Order: sequence, then structure tokens, then C-alpha cells
Amino acid sequence: MSKYTSFPEPMEDQNPFQDPAVTQHSSSTGYATLDLYNPFDNTTAPPPPYEATPPSAPAPSAPVQTPPSRTTPTEPRNYGSYNSQPVVNAATAELMRKQEELEKKAQELERRERELAAHSVGPGASRQNNWPPLPSFCPVGPCFYQDINVEISQRFQRTVTIMYYFWLFCTGTLVFNLISSLALFCVNQSGGIGVGLGLAILWVLLFTPCSFVCWYRPMYKAFRSDSSFNFFAFFFVFFAQVVVFIIMTIGVPGWGFSGWIVSLSALNPHVGVGVIMMINAALFTAETVMGVIMLKRIHSLYRQTDASFQKAQAEFATGVMSNQAVRQATASAAANAAQGAFTAPR
Repeated sequence: MSKYTSFPEPMEDQNPFQDPAVTQHSSSTGYATLDLYNPFDNTTAPPPPYEATPPSAPAPSAPVQTPPSRTTPTEPRNYGSYNSQPVVNAATAELMRKQEELEKKAQELERRERELAAHSVGPGASRQNNWPPLPSFCPVGPCFYQDINVEISQRFQRTVTIMYYFWLFCTGTLVFNLISSLALFCVNQSGGIGVGLGLAILWVLLFTPCSFVCWYRPMYKAFRSDSSFNFFAFFFVFFAQVVVFIIMTIGVPGWGFSGWIVSLSALNPHVGVGVIMMINAALFTAETVMGVIMLKRIHSLYRQTDASFQKAQAEFATGVMSNQAVRQATASAAANAAQGAFTAPR
């Protein structure tokens, strides 16, 4: 340790720049640097000149790749929107709904074609009547052919069905009116009660078939074949029927209708009969309201069809001409038969 801790003698001439720690890092370059130049050197020569060496060329680096420029047309950018997805979903749902409606209509047309083919008959023949549904032992057969599911378009089937049940409701109301008039006649025979009972019987026998033939069948045929003439016939007759419904609801004494006036006046002699007649008056009221509603509904459906007054006139003229042709053919056939009978050899 004495070698490392010993200090030089004060008389010894030591150069601080000759320290081994400094000299071992000396550069081998031939020009003077700050590390090699000693200002305390005794030499009188000037320091060696500075010779700059050319810097070495840097190593070649990989070329920087730039992104290729777009040559295609600029496409619209979708920056996103809060409402874009709901709009797409709504449009898709609307297309799906329309497709389902078209498929349902196609299925309905196929079903109707199959049913018409199943009910088809040979040329020159007609379909067998099925209304009214009478038993086989009845001497009188059905008078009309009616099948709402086959002959009426699906768009109008509900309306025609409601009108059919409405006609049944009117018939039942008239029958109930006959019962209430009979009940009033049983407790009171004075005045015009007997006349009212007779008229009640007449209304049942008259209005039941006439309402079916005069306004239900024209409505049925109008929706079946889009007949303008039948539409106008229905509107004319059914409007008159609604007026009759209003008269029935009022209940004028002696007219055979158990309306509000007759039913309220019948409460004094017998409360039970009065209650029965008031029920009948309520049925007449419901009948009137329903008649007005269905008249407006069928008129709105009529405006959506191709029916018009000009078409009704053309259909009426065609019908008149066809009837005249049938009459002429029948008359000529009868004349020919009569002439043949007279000219036949005896």
C-alpha cells in the first residue's frame, strides 16, 4: 500500500500532463488537438498546422416509402351519423312489410282461383243455389247463390259480411217488434192497438224479403263484379231504408212500430210490457245508427273503386238492350212454334 500512498519528493520535477491516465487516451492523429497541445512545452516551434480530414460518407439508408396516390375517383366519405342506422332499419322494415303484403295477396288470389275451379261447372250451366239454406224435404228450394269467401274480394269481404249480419239483425228486430206489439195487444185492446199488431205482422212479411232483394243483393253484386248500377241502386234503396229506421225508432202510434213514443206510453197500463217495448225501441235506435255508419262506409269504399255514374248509365242501357233481345228471341220462338203447329199436316 506504500506504493500507492507515497507522495513524490518536493524537489522532483513532475509534469502534471504526463500522467499515465491522460497519456493512454492520446490520439494517433497527426494534427494538434486540445489533448496533445501543451502550452508549457519548452519547444519554440509553432504548433503543427490543422489539417482537416474529409468526413467519411454516411452509410446508405433505405429509401423512405411514400404512400401511393389514389387514382380512383373520390368516394363519398361516411363520417357517421346518429340517425343513419335507424333510417336504414325503418326502410328495411317498410320493404319487408310490402313484400309480406304482396305475398298475402298472391296467396289469396291462388286460393280464390282454386275455389273457383272447385266450384266451376260446365258451359251453359249455372251454380246451384244455396241461399236461403232450406232443408231437403222443403218443397221450395234456395233462390240465390251466395258465397262471400269465393265471390267477394278479400278487400271487401269484411264489409259484405257485416252487412249480411246487419240484415239478420234487422230481421230479428222486426220479429221482436211483432212480439212486443202482441204483448201490448194482450194487455190493451182499445184504440188502434189491433191495427198496430196487424201492421207489425205486415212489416215482418214485407221488409224481410224486400230488404234482402232490394238493398243487400245489389250491395253484394256491386262488390262482386264492381257494378256501378248496383252501387247506385243500393244507395237509393238503403237511404230510404234508413229513413224507415228513423220512423221505427220514433214509434208513431198505430203504425205498428214499438218505438220510443209507443213504449213510453205503454208504461202506465203495464210496466212489463212497457219495458219490453223500450228494449225494442233501443234495438231500433241501434239499427238506425248502424245503418248510417254502414251507408257512409260503403260510400267511401265506392269512391275507391272505378264505379261512376257514366258506367251505371252504360250498364243500364246494356241491360235494357239485352232484355229486349231476350224478349224478341222469346217472341220469335213462340211465333215459330205457333206457325209450325198450324202448318203441320193433320
